[in-house]
Amino acid sequence: MEKRIYAITGATGNVGRVVSETLLQRGFAVRAIGRNEERLQPLTDLGAEPRVGSLEDAGFVEAAFENAAGVFAMIPPSYSPTDFSAYQDQIAERLAAGVSNTGVSHVVTLSSVGAQLASGTGPIKGLHKLEERFNQLPEANIVHLRPASFMENLFFGLDTIKSMGVNGSALKPDLPIAMIATRDIGTVAADLLANLNFSGKSARELLGPSEITMTEATRALGKAIGKADLKYVQFPYEDVRRALAGLGMSASAIDELIELYEATNNGLVRPLEQRSSLNTTPTTIEEFSQTFARAFHSGAAASAS
Repeated sequence: MEKRIYAITGATGNVGRVVSETLLQRGFAVRAIGRNEERLQPLTDLGAEPRVGSLEDAGFVEAAFENAAGVFAMIPPSYSPTDFSAYQDQIAERLAAGVSNTGVSHVVTLSSVGAQLASGTGPIKGLHKLEERFNQLPEANIVHLRPASFMENLFFGLDTIKSMGVNGSALKPDLPIAMIATRDIGTVAADLLANLNFSGKSARELLGPSEITMTEATRALGKAIGKADLKYVQFPYEDVRRALAGLGMSASAIDELIELYEATNNGLVRPLEQRSSLNTTPTTIEEFSQTFARAFHSGAAASAS
């Protein structure tokens, strides 16, 4: 009996890697899709079939999805395109067309809290369009996962902590927001794909274990890295804009991220659902802080994707 095949986009990222590893552990065949063969190698070593290429290539996407029972679809992060929204829309179109043209029956997408909104949400607007494209596919059964802010976004503070002795971003210090560890998103996505027990079109929020402020998150990070007095500072938007430009991000991508910070601070981007056992995930900020501490002390760069 042939193994059921799953095609996983973004397989080298934090979420896609967990989806791939979990499905492999359960005995399924996995096509691990990514842009870099070397980064795919750990999954290849576990038995995945590597598919190296760009999701901008329609032919590559269709070949990767052919005969797949299910697809994990996401827009890989890329902050260099001169038109960030156009990049998102192109990838969403290629993914949806690949599913439609190959007859894939079940899809789990990586969307976001706030994706029900068509404007004012920065890069989440692109995920709104992704959901709309997939919802137009008449035969496919789709779950749009809408996770809260990634705990891994806190990795962006590593250099600031080392160089300035504080943690900081454009987010308000006392604003409670839902934060989730990416491994918990990957686990939910893998469960959905392994069971194939969903039908129609739906969205499901994932909200982490609880709401937490940036001040509280910083306190947990500080304790884990041995800096119990670590403070959080809210930086002005223009300071953040300059810092992002220094990382090589395009002006278009920076505009989108600043809009997202503003939308979060003013409460536009927030969960729709009441917290429940279905949308609460287990990894706490204290547990994540141990991962953060390992990156801090090793000096290794960590990805938020």
